Amino acid sequence: MITLVFFLLIGAALLFSLFLFARRAARVEGSAQALVEAKQALHALQGELLPPGLVDRIFARQDFEFVASSTPRQVQELFLRERKKVAACWARQVRAGVLRLMNFHLGQARFYAQLSLATEMKLAVNFAALLLACRVMQFALYLGGPFAAPGIVARTVGNAARLCETSEKSLAFLDPSGLDALSKDSARHPAAS
Repeated sequence: MITLVFFLLIGAALLFSLFLFARRAARVEGSAQALVEAKQALHALQGELLPPGLVDRIFARQDFEFVASSTPRQVQELFLRERKKVAACWARQVRAGVLRLMNFHLGQARFYAQLSLATEMKLAVNFAALLLACRVMQFALYLGGPFAAPGIVARTVGNAARLCETSEKSLAFLDPSGLDALSKDSARHPAAS
């Protein structure tokens, strides 16, 4: 009787572990979800976070000069606090987007793009430098506010834009025009049976 209970418990534990294993959303290497996430991160960086007009408005010193010239001290302090929050939030989002792209390139890009070792190493160095620049920018914004380090912001935005261009080239096959060219190429050169 004890043996039967023991085997039933082992069987129940195995069934439970199989159930948990089946429910777990496994990330398959080369999964489409990784591609979609990388493309979304790229579009978020290029279209929402890095456009020059947006960056210029977030870090526009003219706004503060206007507020400083026509409002009491309390309003100026409130303006600075709020602009600092906006700048810090923007910097966090840029860093998060860069991290998403980096994670894609670290784990998935080699399955899709024909990247040479030199290109992968260059990308790795660029990602590391950009993440460091994002941290320095966040630190400068924290210490000095949104108007303290315009040079750091401009360099970080420029580096991020260049990295986005490189990532866009490696993800170019996801564009519909790239898929059309790929299907035409495969029609001309059918796979050997």
